[in-house]
Amino acid sequence: MIRIVKLTFKPEHVKDFLNHFQTVKNDINGFPGCLGMKLLRDQDKKNVFFTYSQWENNSDLDNYRRSELFGGIWPKVKLWFDDKAEAWSVDSEFDGFSLK
Repeated sequence: MIRIVKLTFKPEHVKDFLNHFQTVKNDINGFPGCLGMKLLRDQDKKNVFFTYSQWENNSDLDNYRRSELFGGIWPKVKLWFDDKAEAWSVDSEFDGFSLK
C-alpha cells in the first residue's frame, strides 16, 4: 500500500520542517510495516513537499498514525502549514521501476 501526503508550508517555516524531518526520518522509515519512504519537493513551489511511503498493509499505516512517534511529529509540523495537508492511500497498478 502506498501513502502520498502533500504538505504545504509557510515559506518562513520550510527550514524548520526540513530540520525537524532530519531528526525523525529514520524513525519513520524504520517503523514496523514501513517498507520505505521518500520526501519529495515541488520544483516550482519550494514550500510544497510530498511524502511517499510504502506500507505492508493499511493496519501498519494505522498503527503508525496512532503511534507515539506520529503523535510527536504531526502536531508540531501542522503549526507550520500554509494549507491543509492532503493525503491519498493508493495501490500500484503498474511499476515500471521494477522493470529497469
